[in-house]
Order: sequence, then structure tokens, then C-alpha cells
Amino acid sequence: MSIKNVRPEKLTEELSEELKKLGAIKPPEWSHFVKTGPHKERPPDQPDWWFLRSASILRKVYEKGPIGVSRLRSLYGGRAARGSSPERFRQGSGKIVRTMLQQLEEAGLVKKIKGEGRKIAPQGKSLLDKLANKMNSGEGS
Repeated sequence: MSIKNVRPEKLTEELSEELKKLGAIKPPEWSHFVKTGPHKERPPDQPDWWFLRSASILRKVYEKGPIGVSRLRSLYGGRAARGSSPERFRQGSGKIVRTMLQQLEEAGLVKKIKGEGRKIAPQGKSLLDKLANKMNSGEGS
């Protein structure tokens, strides 16, 4: 069973709960005050947004890996309002993406490939596949 057979929103929610249990993923002190990019006006409202974004990044690395910080910034970017000027696309925060990838590396879920970016580690692949199997068997019942 692959993660492509499961709804991404549900998988990300389940994965964020698993990441909370691991303990290796912890939001830094500044994460409560920071915006997720220059296209946002306010910080995230959800108290556990750090775990949701980390789960989303892990899923993206599994699907598109090897992938670097720059491509992930583009995936989490958006249109920035510029007053009366037309909106323009702005990339998401690189510090947030980089810190999350480093935490996922320390947890052993992602590994760094020099010159290419991050790739899913065997432990991360098995975690995602187990969750996908669990969710698929639960939905089919």
C-alpha cells in the first residue's frame, strides 16, 4: 500500500500525531511568534502547526525526494498583497523549512544527500507506509 492511496489531509494529521509521540520534533521558542512567510500577515492560529507542517514536509520529501529547501519554500509560498499593486508570489520561510528538515534528520526519518537535497530514510518510509496501511484498512471496514 502506498501513501498515494490515502487522502493527504488525513495522512498529514495522523503523521503529526506520530511525530508528537516521537519527541525528536519540538517547536522552537520563536515558533509561536513567527509568520510562515512574507505572504502572510499573521502567525498560524493552530497551536500544533509545527507538527502539521513537519508531517507535510516529510510527506513531500517521500513523494518528491530528493528535494531541497528552495523547492520546499516554493511549495509553501503564496501570493503577497502589495497594497494597490498587483499581488506577487513569495516563497515561504526558509528558516522554518530548514529547521524542520534538520529535526526530521535527527529523528532518522530523512537523510541528506550532498548536492541533491533531502531524501526519505528507510525509517521514515516505513513509518509513512505503516500509517497508510493502517488508514486504508480502517477506511475499508
